[in-house]
Amino acid sequence: MSTLAKGRWRGYQYHYQPEKSHVHPFLVDLWKAVEVETDGLVHIEVCANNGGLKHSHLEIVQELIEGKIQFYALMGSILGPIAPVMNIQSLPFIFSTNDDVYSAMDGEIGEYLKQELLPHGIYLFPYGLMENGFRHIVCSDKPIYKVSDLAGVSIRIPEGKVFEDTFNALGAKPVPLFVLELYEALKTGKVTAQENPLAILDSLKLHEVTTYVSKTAHMWSGFNLIGNLSFWDSMPQDIQDIVQKNITHHVAKQRQYTIALNAQLEQDLISQGMIFNQADTQTFRDCLKGDFYLAWKKQLGSKLWGLLEQRFGKLAND
Repeated sequence: MSTLAKGRWRGYQYHYQPEKSHVHPFLVDLWKAVEVETDGLVHIEVCANNGGLKHSHLEIVQELIEGKIQFYALMGSILGPIAPVMNIQSLPFIFSTNDDVYSAMDGEIGEYLKQELLPHGIYLFPYGLMENGFRHIVCSDKPIYKVSDLAGVSIRIPEGKVFEDTFNALGAKPVPLFVLELYEALKTGKVTAQENPLAILDSLKLHEVTTYVSKTAHMWSGFNLIGNLSFWDSMPQDIQDIVQKNITHHVAKQRQYTIALNAQLEQDLISQGMIFNQADTQTFRDCLKGDFYLAWKKQLGSKLWGLLEQRFGKLAND
């Protein structure tokens, strides 16, 4: 592997989950394996909780674009202000299974998203979409059985227009808030609800400040592994191949681990005092028919929407 001797590539991998999470150990293993296989020429330090930075996601993405950090793992819709097509990953009630997501995002749709990010100096890694899980509504004061129960509820949402549009359409009062501020916001009553996969509920210890988990599976979410394009392009092909091989391998392991984790967490959280109920999701879907999907078709563009409907059927009534 002669080109390995031509340079050294050192940098940082940021993510916003704790060290004891379903993300951090897999990223650590990934970059350790890359370091070993490149004889130490690639050394990437993994920083949980965004390395303690209190910046917004987009501020950290800007640092990645500028080359101050080299890799980031984040939810696709957070990149919406840069590339609106990334909101596709968070469209409500599109994906029914984890395999639905992987077949789309590891295939033609994922390639389309990758090409849309390149002009912004961002490299979206193929097979680099880490699992978070299907999102459920979690409240401190009441369960949600049907969409009318959400009326006026102050619910924390992540950065991203698709989240704001969705929960406005559902009648709630969405409050955008950085995830690392979520625990305190629920504790103080700044918001009375949040929505996340069970893995986040567990890793952020939100069972300490909430009681009711209403199973809605209204959206899927995951963490896209992105890189600074110039840093990536500076690597010779053989080193890129080593990185990509390890991303594919370790992300696949992270996906399976997190699917199993989310499956077991319901019983674990019940044992810690949380109360689960199954929501009537048809009442949610009825609120989103027609105008909601038609508006998002216009925002995402006919090309991407066509790829989506080829795979999952017609979504908007034109």
